[in-house]
Amino acid sequence: MAQCILSWIDVAKLPPMTPEPAPTIKQLLAFYLEAGVDCALADEAVNRLSDPAAVAAPAASEPALPQPVRPQPAVMPAPRGEVAAAPEAAIASARDAARTAPSLEALRALLETFDGCALKHTATRLVFSDGNPQARIMFVGEAPGRDEDIEGLPFVGRSGKLLDRMIATIGLDRSKAYIANVIPWRPPGNRTPTPQETQICLPFIQRQIELVNPDVLVTLGNPSTQTLLQTREGIMRTRGKWLNYDTGTRTIRAIATFHPAYLLRSPSYKRMTWLDLRAIAKALEQTTP
Repeated sequence: MAQCILSWIDVAKLPPMTPEPAPTIKQLLAFYLEAGVDCALADEAVNRLSDPAAVAAPAASEPALPQPVRPQPAVMPAPRGEVAAAPEAAIASARDAARTAPSLEALRALLETFDGCALKHTATRLVFSDGNPQARIMFVGEAPGRDEDIEGLPFVGRSGKLLDRMIATIGLDRSKAYIANVIPWRPPGNRTPTPQETQICLPFIQRQIELVNPDVLVTLGNPSTQTLLQTREGIMRTRGKWLNYDTGTRTIRAIATFHPAYLLRSPSYKRMTWLDLRAIAKALEQTTP
C-alpha cells in the first residue's frame, strides 16, 4: 500500500506534459506530398471527421417541421469506354485500335483520343515516349510519375536522371535509345495501376514495341517485366536472364533489370544492374544492325 501511495505521489509531482505544437501549413503540405497527395480532386475540402449523427434532434415538445424533399442528383453516365462499366469492351476496343496504327505518330494520335482508360481523365497529359524511334534498344517502365505527367515525357524526374547515367555507362544516351511505359497516363498519387488498367493499355505498348522493332528490349522493374515478358517470377529471379519477346512477326531478345526508382531506394542493387547493363552492351555488339 505504501509503495502504491508513494508511486502515486511521485507521479503527481511530475510536471504536466506539454502538448506538441500543431503542425504548420507548410509541414502539412510536405507530409501530404510525401504521401503522394499532390493534386486536388475537389474545390472544397471535405471534413471526414464530422459525425452526421451528432446533429441534435428537435425537442420533444416542439413539433418537428417537415423537411423539404430534395431532388436526388441524376446518375451521370460513365464516360465513353469507362473501365468500371465494361472492362472487357474497353480491352477489346484497345486491341482493335492499336492493331490499326500504321506508325508511331498514328498510335500516339489514337491514344490522344482513346477514352477507354479512366487514368486519362485524371492525368494531366499523355506520356507517350522519348528518344530515337530508330534506336536498336528500347526501355519500358511501368507508368509515369508526377514530373513525367507535367512534362509529357517518360523518365524525366530523379529516376530518369539515374536512367540517363545508367545507359551512359555503356555508351548510350536518349538519342540512341527509345523509352516508354506500359501505362501512358499517370495514376493518381502514383498509385499502382490496376490489372484492368494494365490490360487496357497493354495492346498499345505491344504495338509500340512492334513499330519500333528494336534489337534489344529492356523491361525496367517487376510490373513491366511480368506484363510484357509474361512471367510470374519476381524481378530478383528474372533480372539478368535473356528471354524472347515475340511481336508476331519477329522475336526480340529481352532482358529485365531493376527500375531506377527502386535503385534510388536500394542503392545496394546497383552492382547487379551494372552486370545487366554490361550484358546489354555485349548483346548490342553481337547483334547485327
